[in-house]
Amino acid sequence: MSRQSLARILLACALVAALGGCKGRHQSVLFDAKHPVSLSLWTYYSGKQLDSFNDSVRTFNEGKGRKLGIQVVVSSPGSLNDLQNALIASAQKEVGSSEIPNMFATYPDIARVMDSMGTTADLSSYLTEEEKHSYIDGYISEGEIGKPGELKVFPFVKSTEVLILNETDWNKFASATGAKTSDFSTIEGLVDVARRYYEWTDSLTETPDDGKAFFGRDAMANYMIIGMKQLGMEIIQQNPDGSCNLTFDEHIVRELWDNYYVPYINGYFSSMGRFRSDDMKTGNIIAYVGSSSGVAFAPNKVTLEDGSTYPITTQVFQAPAFEDGKAVAVQQGAGIAVTKASEAEIQASVEFLKWFTQPEQNMRFAMSVGYMPVTKAAMQMQELPDVQTTPIILETLKVSMETALTHEMYTPKPVENGTKIRQILEESLSGQAVADQQRIAELEKSGLSRRDAVARFDTDEHFRSWYEETLKELEALT
Repeated sequence: MSRQSLARILLACALVAALGGCKGRHQSVLFDAKHPVSLSLWTYYSGKQLDSFNDSVRTFNEGKGRKLGIQVVVSSPGSLNDLQNALIASAQKEVGSSEIPNMFATYPDIARVMDSMGTTADLSSYLTEEEKHSYIDGYISEGEIGKPGELKVFPFVKSTEVLILNETDWNKFASATGAKTSDFSTIEGLVDVARRYYEWTDSLTETPDDGKAFFGRDAMANYMIIGMKQLGMEIIQQNPDGSCNLTFDEHIVRELWDNYYVPYINGYFSSMGRFRSDDMKTGNIIAYVGSSSGVAFAPNKVTLEDGSTYPITTQVFQAPAFEDGKAVAVQQGAGIAVTKASEAEIQASVEFLKWFTQPEQNMRFAMSVGYMPVTKAAMQMQELPDVQTTPIILETLKVSMETALTHEMYTPKPVENGTKIRQILEESLSGQAVADQQRIAELEKSGLSRRDAVARFDTDEHFRSWYEETLKELEALT
């Protein structure tokens, strides 16, 4: 190599170093305070969540964003469904639609649709391997949509499921029977506690078979999907073309049936309101499993049918898992996708997302609205930021973070017809339980005992009939 050639190479490296170093094609910064970039972000947040999010964005815009030359403008088209419709309309350039935003909140299913339309940017090369490893592993893998290794959804905030207990009424039951909260740490234990609670409350009444339900759950699809995963079966497996393989093993599904349908038709479980927090408000149940991001709706009093009320305290526990299953928990919560735009806009979007998910900032937002942060460092923070919140949100945050650190966090990969498959899993088992419980009530009115009425439905033949019908519906979508 000549001295002249060597000089050219050294000069080139010096110029690159002046721009930030030889660190890859995405490291040359294309914006600054004199050449600012304005970014649009669509979300479905509303109420307190939107207020808290806007506060965080304002902090960014007035601080680091101003220094870097980045301003983020947030808008909310409405509900999640409204947001999805607006995104598709923008991507298809429908008449009257808005220009597609630089960033949008999304779940994997809609992200897959948007990606198939060629709108989402691959963010994998904008993060170092060290940065990727700083996030909870499952949160990164959930956002890998399309070709292997492509990151299309940036982790933002997440939630999981927790068990909320009416501690006030539980203590009465525990004092009388010796029951312990550790008794419902497994699903099998939960069913047994629910049976004992029904029998104990029945003993306090003058009418036989008039006990109270102990438990209910939101999101039955999570019970099906996560329960199967705990028991070693992944119901939905993604193929490279976006289609899916379905595994619906009869023996494993029978365990799900025995631990939800059977206690439900016996009166140990219940679901009467729109959400199980509604059922706790009316005293219909004293424990439920629901999203950790929804604990703000947990009641602090019970209102009975006669209009009388009494205050209650609540406790938060990890959602119970199958006794012999793996430690698997559901991960929920939208991430943020970045749309294909100028290199400067994509870079600036990633800068904002990295800032928002820094441990303290991410924790501040999470604590204000009941979500979980997404980095390993945030999960292990010894001192939490000074944020005004409620005791139950703080307790839920701690339980949720413990879950994320001790469990495999799981959500199925997005697949064709994934939404329809989830709808079947949401309604099939619970719908059968509700319908059969009503039939049992009719048989009781005709003079049949509860035990004999239940026995007509708690049979191998009835399970197999339901199983085969559900399997047929699922197979039609794969």
